[in-house]
Amino acid sequence: MSLDLVDYERKAREAVQAFWGNRERARQKQIESGNVDQGERAGVTAGKNMDGFIALVIDIVKANGLGHAQIHRERAVVTLPGFFRPTKLWDLLVINEGRLVAAIELKSQVGPSFGNNFNNRTEEAIGTAHDFWTAYREGAFGQHPRPFVGWLMMVEDAKESRAPVRDRSPHFRVFPEFQGASYLKRYDILCQRLVQEQLYTTASIMASPRSAAQTGDYADLSEMTGLKTFVTSFAGHVAAEAARS
Repeated sequence: MSLDLVDYERKAREAVQAFWGNRERARQKQIESGNVDQGERAGVTAGKNMDGFIALVIDIVKANGLGHAQIHRERAVVTLPGFFRPTKLWDLLVINEGRLVAAIELKSQVGPSFGNNFNNRTEEAIGTAHDFWTAYREGAFGQHPRPFVGWLMMVEDAKESRAPVRDRSPHFRVFPEFQGASYLKRYDILCQRLVQEQLYTTASIMASPRSAAQTGDYADLSEMTGLKTFVTSFAGHVAAEAARS
């Protein structure tokens, strides 16, 4: 049976438009109320910015044979046990017949500050995955095949995110691939290595300008970290679980 990719390119463009539109509506709402967060926080406090991508993930689950599976996205039911900490909240869980099929994180970052946020996102992604797989090894999710663990990140495509970045490391040299690399390039390297080190089944990075509120435009950084790779890998995992049911 061929995989159903649910016209993901069109739905991704719609999700990108919703992302930027939701941010702007949240900002305008705070301005009207006279209670404006500092900096870019005014655009993220609504908490619904990545909902379009959640809808895309749900469509893939339903289209590839797991329409009967439990798809959890509400805060009260997306908690999994950890090993180094008691629990971890995920953005979306898929559970079928008591088996954890997938755990997915959806993240975003906009400018103008990319440096500290990049480091925070990196540490969070690595720590979350290490905690998850250690808990899996210790049987926290039962004795079942490895679930799909996905990380999808959307970053503002801007002058600041594409500009070369200098690093200071006075004692030892920074790896050459990071030297002068922009924040978008660093995210691409991060996603590639998260997969190479088997911390995530698939990790993807999308770059999108603010003008995409009208166009839905986004760009992949590499084939390995592109949205098609994420969608195809996830659809294949869902189809394999459906065949097992």
